[in-house]
Amino acid sequence: MKSLKVNLNKITAVEIKLIVNALKKGQVLVIPTDTIYGLSCLANDQKAINRIKRLKGNSNNKPLSILVSDIKMLNDYVYISSEQEKKIKKIWSLNNRPTTVILKHRRKLPSILTGDSDGLAARLPKSVFLIKIIKEVGFPIVSTSLNLTGEPVVSNLMEINNYFPSQSDQPDLVVDAGVCRRHKASKILDLREVQKVLIIRN
Repeated sequence: MKSLKVNLNKITAVEIKLIVNALKKGQVLVIPTDTIYGLSCLANDQKAINRIKRLKGNSNNKPLSILVSDIKMLNDYVYISSEQEKKIKKIWSLNNRPTTVILKHRRKLPSILTGDSDGLAARLPKSVFLIKIIKEVGFPIVSTSLNLTGEPVVSNLMEINNYFPSQSDQPDLVVDAGVCRRHKASKILDLREVQKVLIIRN
């Protein structure tokens, strides 16, 4: 398990390239998000997605979220009406809490991501670092909390070896930005029926 220490306020082009290349190679990464540390890979890489589920001990059909660089990228993978887009722009405005939205997907990504449902969970991160990564890759990335299923999330990467003790089954690269400032995952809203928005996680 390789580690890359970064300063998110002074991220370099070399560091961005290293992370992007790792994702393009199909690797599973630990990445600091705008909420908590997460496990990530390319959203079209079914093999890497399966590895994330195995690392988390997640053998069920629970869906995973993706991160996008903008609404245009989101529109490539889900159906968005003008009313939904207006609502999403408001939800994703800078002053709002990080929020994941569920929309009807276009079936362009592996069904393992969506739990075989018609909904795809997506978020525009409030992180310049993450948006740079996603734009450079040119594709959404998977993001799921860094923890074993049912266990507390890992906010201090000093503890990561306790979670993944097996040398043969670990994330490939840990992007270490220090202790996570947030300890709460994003809010989740189901926007598939725009007149009847459901709060999945508050």
